[in-house]
Amino acid sequence: MKIAVVGCTGLVGSVMLKVLSERNFPVTQLLPVASEKSIGKLISFKGTIYPVISIEQAISEKPDIALFSAGSTVSKIYAPQFASVGTRVIDNSSCWRMEAHIPLIVPEINAEVLKEKDFIIANPNCSTIQMVMVLNPLHRKYILKKVIVSTYQSVSGTGAKAINQLENERKNIQGEKVYPHPIDLNCLPHIDVFLENGFTKEEMKMVNETQKIMRTKIEVTATTVRVPVRAGHSESVYAEFEHQPDLNEVKAILAQSQGVVVQDNPQQNVYPMPLYAEGKDEVFVGRIRRDLHNPNALNMWIVADNLRKGAATNAVQIAEYIVQKGWINCTQRS
Repeated sequence: MKIAVVGCTGLVGSVMLKVLSERNFPVTQLLPVASEKSIGKLISFKGTIYPVISIEQAISEKPDIALFSAGSTVSKIYAPQFASVGTRVIDNSSCWRMEAHIPLIVPEINAEVLKEKDFIIANPNCSTIQMVMVLNPLHRKYILKKVIVSTYQSVSGTGAKAINQLENERKNIQGEKVYPHPIDLNCLPHIDVFLENGFTKEEMKMVNETQKIMRTKIEVTATTVRVPVRAGHSESVYAEFEHQPDLNEVKAILAQSQGVVVQDNPQQNVYPMPLYAEGKDEVFVGRIRRDLHNPNALNMWIVADNLRKGAATNAVQIAEYIVQKGWINCTQRS
């Protein structure tokens, strides 16, 4: 199976390669793709060295699957070109997520909406993924009505330059800055651009993507904040349901949900933290408690590695689903 990774030298792209290897995805030929300045650079994958190639060359090779993590501009131009030669594109940017004809997929939740005719598939926003992984199983039981979420998002969500800014500030080194203010010893209530309604684009992603993935008009209000953490996003979530949830049953439902780990023993200081979620594929949930004022509402704390389940692992899981369905063998290329 011929697999292209577009944006292979970036943070998410490098994790995609790692996840493909860890999960023994059946790659027979890798096509590592990056920007012009990286062409010719050597990439090691499962003991084989591959040169980075141009995106045009990758298209001419007609790969079976292309994992994209190169930004919306690249996806807008090149995803249709890959699709036109029979390649199934799984795109990590926001480019295609809210297009009505493009499926937005978290495999544990809505893989069944994928069809053989789908050649461009959207990977959701990292913060959305970890939240719906916890809320969807509860929604099936209690019917979710309203969500208020505040996020505490690591700098790795912005990319390698943001990690460099954080580390430079901690060492008192002058360097390139990607944030409008210092990030070390600070919190920035500003992720992506501000919109006319006063919310940021990141906040509206969580609103719109949650509704599309869960296929219901849940009321979602989000405040997204960048914090001086290297990796791992955290979320404080208020979730209101039509039916009153039973706390023991809630924990049992979540403990039995694929890809979710319950860490909820405050008396023993057990709760999710990004430091310990880093490098893991699961979504961790704890601090699960009934709201003080609404018996039909819960408050909880959700943490996940934004580069893995929030991006690379989710994309590879989509690819695995496509292979399991046998659609790769059905692909006809001219």
